[in-house]
Amino acid sequence: MSSSLVLAIETSCDETAAALADESGRPIASKVASQIQLHAPYGGVVPELASRNHSLDLRPLVEATFAEAECGPGDLAIVAATSGPGLASSLLVGDTFAKALAVGLGKPFFSINHLEGHLLSPFLHPFRPVEPHVALVVSGGHTLLVDVEGVGRYRLLGSTKDDAAGEAFDKVGKLLGLPYPGGPVVARLAETGRRDAFEFPRSMLRSGDLDFSFSGLKTSARYAIERLGHVPEGAELTDFCASFEEAVVDVLVSKLLAACLGSGRRLAAVSGGVSCNRRLRLRIAEEGARADVEILLAAPAYSTDNAAMIAFAAARRREAGIAPSPLDGDIDPNWRIA
Repeated sequence: MSSSLVLAIETSCDETAAALADESGRPIASKVASQIQLHAPYGGVVPELASRNHSLDLRPLVEATFAEAECGPGDLAIVAATSGPGLASSLLVGDTFAKALAVGLGKPFFSINHLEGHLLSPFLHPFRPVEPHVALVVSGGHTLLVDVEGVGRYRLLGSTKDDAAGEAFDKVGKLLGLPYPGGPVVARLAETGRRDAFEFPRSMLRSGDLDFSFSGLKTSARYAIERLGHVPEGAELTDFCASFEEAVVDVLVSKLLAACLGSGRRLAAVSGGVSCNRRLRLRIAEEGARADVEILLAAPAYSTDNAAMIAFAAARRREAGIAPSPLDGDIDPNWRIA
């Protein structure tokens, strides 16, 4: 095998991930080591535990990725890693590992923004060139709209003023006493509930801009539980989850289509962990068809944190003529996409 592969490392939060891709960014092998069970007793990610386990898991995971692809370090053309945004202690593990490997092999290193990985991930499967579009990135830590002219050419259109959509899902799940992480459990319960059973606000739906706010919705959910006098169960719980989910989806779909209308884009790409939500995927597909907007949804395997999207971003940056990153560059826990 010629020296044309991309190795990417992702350790921005609590998932340790490694992936190999060909020079165009097409995935060859992708592995993720989850830490959900490790953090579950605490109801959230503990940074020290996350970084410690990245250090333990990363090298075996990279070796397993090479083994699956039946290749080795000598087959690499470039090395990439997520350098932000994220938890500083977690980012340092992957960033340092990747830079050391790049130095040892004498290969170029690409520092990749985690958000860029997400916003390009809908083009991974089915594999296609990155075209001008509006990107909605919606996850536990981020909710933002970006106008994408091309790889590396991004303009922020709007972002959340407080909680991200995924964070609101997780916090409401915690209020309801659901297992960690609560967001996916809320979504699963919502599938059989009535979506108009509880009245929740659609924050900033008519704000005249493309920003988001989900903190008020989360507070409204807490007040609803207090008014009930008990944590809902059975059919009441599924109705509660469905009504909450619909409020989030209404805002996300409305803002995405408004961004397409305002920018003149006829292509929209949706990514991030919350893009796995079935109701969101259905509503975006339906509303996109009505508005004559083509919708690209990130494949579930590339929606949550993974290194395949980082390899894809690195390969596409190189293809676009963007220079490799300096090896003395630092991580940036608050790195903005634009």
